[in-house]
Amino acid sequence: MTGANVVDSSGWLEYFTDSDRAGLFAPAIEDVANLLVPVLTIYEVFKKVLRERGENEALQVASMMQTGRTINVDVHLALAASRHRLPLADSIIYAAALRHEATLWTQDEHFETLPRTKYFPKKPG
Repeated sequence: MTGANVVDSSGWLEYFTDSDRAGLFAPAIEDVANLLVPVLTIYEVFKKVLRERGENEALQVASMMQTGRTINVDVHLALAASRHRLPLADSIIYAAALRHEATLWTQDEHFETLPRTKYFPKKPG
């Protein structure tokens, strides 16, 4: 795979739970050389895993996510994110992908029509 990739939090959760949708996100996650991981993605995934499975598993997940290149939030990224009509975390994750000319892999419908996204619609029901 070529080009940088960012995986949205829901994609990471599908991957870590080995759901039937994990394979959609595996190519981006397993291509560590081209994987960018916004810190807000780590926050969202860590928080959910901590709540549902405990601290040990949450720490393991956070560690695995850091095999990619971590993208921190700075003033410039925050200002760029504010221009998107998305919820806070989504706008920062999307702005991070755009800043690094990466493709955002997601199943979140907020991103469905936005450029530089690889959107996988959730199955109905």
